[in-house]
Amino acid sequence: MSKKLQRLQILTILLFCIPAMLFALSADEIIGEMDRLSTFETTYSTGSIQTTDRFGTKTTLFKSWSQGKNDSLIEFTSKAERGQKILRTQGSLYLFYPDAEQLIRMQGAALRQSMLGSDISYEDMTEEKNTLDNYKANLDGLETFKGRECHVLTLTAKNRSVAYPIQKVWIDKQSYLVWKAEYSTQAGRLLKEMEVLDTFVSGDRVLPKQSKIEDKMKKDSSTLMSIDSFEANPKLDKSIFTLENLTW
Repeated sequence: MSKKLQRLQILTILLFCIPAMLFALSADEIIGEMDRLSTFETTYSTGSIQTTDRFGTKTTLFKSWSQGKNDSLIEFTSKAERGQKILRTQGSLYLFYPDAEQLIRMQGAALRQSMLGSDISYEDMTEEKNTLDNYKANLDGLETFKGRECHVLTLTAKNRSVAYPIQKVWIDKQSYLVWKAEYSTQAGRLLKEMEVLDTFVSGDRVLPKQSKIEDKMKKDSSTLMSIDSFEANPKLDKSIFTLENLTW
């Protein structure tokens, strides 16, 4: 093969590769879009948490409000848990138990504790939408999951303030929905798995309607979290996300 032909072949390959390189998204851009599309000015929703383990099945009902990336309030409405609340605001998480009139601030490893005996932790339920503040993202490649082409990324914690040192996520290339996530220790021990089973559409966004969570530290246990109703951008009183309102 002549040198001229070799150069022509190399040039042809480069011409095909350059457009792909120019339009390829970085790991940070993918995570940024994921957070953007899962964040609303405000939301209001109702739903249920169904946990099945060796003792049977328990269902808990809840109402939830959110504001932007950092503020969220969850109030449980089932008879056994009625009035219990979880507030996340200004980077802190608080629990309120009405019977004891007790307010507890959750920090560090406590964020990973089971919520109401489910496979969902307090961190899972109230996670803030500022992933890149706490994690370094690495793009591992592409995989097909449930017939959807997904970006696969590994997220490594930048500090010890988060509940999970390592996360591996499968993010839909089109909707940026996280279809699957694995949460691990720094040493790589799998702590928890999450998989979206069903979705719904709100405006131009695809959101999880039902998700299955399995705590790998528990035997024969799984939790289904379902959204029964969802309202995007309702008008909310900002006092909802205050400690004064939490104990009211």
